[in-house]
Amino acid sequence: MVFNGIHALVTGGGSGIGLAIASALAAEGATVTITGRRLDVLQKAAEADTGRLDPVQMDVTDEAQTVDAIAGAVDRHGPVKICVANAGIAEGRSLAKTDMEFWRRIMATNLDGAMVTIRESLKSMRQADWGRVIAVSSIAGVRGLKGAPAYTASKHGMIGLVRGLSEDFLGSPITFNAICPGYVDTDIVTRNVTSISERAGISADAARDIMISANRHNRLIAPQEVARAALWLCHPEAASVNGQCIEISGGQT
Repeated sequence: MVFNGIHALVTGGGSGIGLAIASALAAEGATVTITGRRLDVLQKAAEADTGRLDPVQMDVTDEAQTVDAIAGAVDRHGPVKICVANAGIAEGRSLAKTDMEFWRRIMATNLDGAMVTIRESLKSMRQADWGRVIAVSSIAGVRGLKGAPAYTASKHGMIGLVRGLSEDFLGSPITFNAICPGYVDTDIVTRNVTSISERAGISADAARDIMISANRHNRLIAPQEVARAALWLCHPEAASVNGQCIEISGGQT
């Protein structure tokens, strides 16, 4: 039970990658606050897991709500020692069709939400003797994703945020890293199948094959594969891994 007595916070923790990471941390003894916009989804996830998941409704695009929710979690469970900024949305749109409303919605969730989550978690983490911050970016944060310039920019921004913070806190017991998965077998992929199918005028199977072939090993990635990488980054023996982007995409980019 490596993380026994440690309070972890995972945004977007009710499903997909977030839930896989939260469950993996809880299995190793952590008490995990899982947040998201839909309280019913969070409660269902908590009921199905180990009893160490505490569901908290929180929209990362709402700064005041995020500040209050994280402060409340700290009051209940102690300082946040592991922060996983995972909440995000994945939508593609060409630049010609990108208006400011769409651009800001992507940035507000993926980049601004990560910044506020990390900023508020650091308030208590800095008072502790140890900490891990992980931003769940994307392989799109390392290379460009065709047809999704806003999403690509937001995920590049998350990596820049992590790298900047790793320099600010260099030599401290807190590390900052990013995980950059390819296409993971989650609800986001399911939704993208419909979106790609409609935009390209192709079948759902063909749309799914496009995402599968984008992963170098030609299969979707299991959420648990991403969770294992997160566990490794959180482990005390990973203290020298800092300011890095861990790519999980089945091969070299």
